[in-house]
Amino acid sequence: MKKVKLDDLKGSFLFKDMAEDEISTLAGIFSEKRMDEGMTVFIENMPGESLYLVQRGAIKISKMLAEGEEKTLVILGPEDVFGEMAILDGAPRSATARVAETAQLLSIKKDDFEKLCDSNPKLGLKLMRNIIRVFSQRIRENNEDYREMLLWSLGKKG
Repeated sequence: MKKVKLDDLKGSFLFKDMAEDEISTLAGIFSEKRMDEGMTVFIENMPGESLYLVQRGAIKISKMLAEGEEKTLVILGPEDVFGEMAILDGAPRSATARVAETAQLLSIKKDDFEKLCDSNPKLGLKLMRNIIRVFSQRIRENNEDYREMLLWSLGKKG
């Protein structure tokens, strides 16, 4: 596995309050992946196994609604994180992620995150706190949008 460049990670909220040596350690367990526009990163309901950080490009997160309709929830860009719950709970994906603009993604697999937590609990806890912060912030910011999406979805069904 190719080591991700340290500079590629520093600006992300995912690495807030981390020292350079901690980020360097994490750079060793993240992998890099280039994906062309239109490609699917993951599909709703498939098993979750990795967290992703957008290095370059754009990712569209969407949710399937009644009768095969798809609702865009958000478009993510550089330094945004998605799929974060997969490395914490491994539950099926709650949305679909597709490349909206050719993207360079950094990812960490659930297994690698768990190994990190076993070998370096302090760093694992820092990363977990930042993942939870990202997730909590997303819930706060999107609470109203999510409520509207649910109402829209229910209206389509009834």
